[in-house]
Amino acid sequence: MARSLVNANSVDNSIDDSVDHSLDDLDRLFIESPADTTDGNRVDGLARSGWSKLSVVPFVVFHLIPLLVVFTGVTSRAVTIAIVTYFVRLLAITGGYHRYFSHRTYRTGRVRQFVLAFIGVTAVQRGPLWWAGNHRAHHRYSDTERDPHSATRGFWWSHVGWILSANYANTNGALVQDLARYPELRFIDRHDWIGPWSLGVTCYLLGGWSGLIVGFFLSTVVLWHVTFTINSLAHIWGRRPYATGDTSRNSLTLALLTLGEGWHNNHHHQPTCTRQGFRWYQVDITYYVLRLAAALKIVSHIKEPSAAALARNRTASRA
Repeated sequence: MARSLVNANSVDNSIDDSVDHSLDDLDRLFIESPADTTDGNRVDGLARSGWSKLSVVPFVVFHLIPLLVVFTGVTSRAVTIAIVTYFVRLLAITGGYHRYFSHRTYRTGRVRQFVLAFIGVTAVQRGPLWWAGNHRAHHRYSDTERDPHSATRGFWWSHVGWILSANYANTNGALVQDLARYPELRFIDRHDWIGPWSLGVTCYLLGGWSGLIVGFFLSTVVLWHVTFTINSLAHIWGRRPYATGDTSRNSLTLALLTLGEGWHNNHHHQPTCTRQGFRWYQVDITYYVLRLAAALKIVSHIKEPSAAALARNRTASRA
């Protein structure tokens, strides 16, 4: 699993700058390999449910804790904390866990990579390797029984059911070997409780019990379900401008809620592009933030869709 470390000042994403990367240069991460089809009739339990009490009980309790707001009240400071923690963590998921760790659509330094991972883990969506491994599996086997959150299994399963399944409790190490070479990322992934506990304590210190209940717990629950809509609603609600071979769809509403992730059909068409809102009118706030970060030299090698990519596999739908 562990590999020799690359240069400590930059993360090597193995990209040759002499060629055009606007198309599918990293699609090998998301396309089925011969090793995956060995004993092809075996599904390895990936499509089985098997809910675990160790997942279900904490998940339900977490949803009930915000009800304690009737005792703590809602202070203006708690609301401010909730808004800040919501948007910062959402951006860490969309721009970090998704567009960086899962798809490597841009480069950044190793320290900044660690910061992205730590902020992301405070969203209580497990560690970066676990998240990226399942997401890469989703792209490899989209809408098949080997897709962890296949929309063909229904809204409930794709939205939240798969998360509660014991079959997905472990990190899919085979799909994230490029990330597992970094011991700090492996540490965060193994100890994914450190970030949430740290943020929870910080919210309490800044805003008291209201800061904890509203600023952390309520904010986290809302963040969960907004994020989960991309696995569920973005496969049943919206338009399909590209014939992608799956049920991914584009939705302005979901894009606004998720800082740009709602252009899901675009994303499945070109998963290695940083930009998911391909057209000028497709609002993609995560992309705008990453563009600003590139201008400030925080990140680099932002990937844009080429004209050829935009024209390929078009359908009659224009949104």
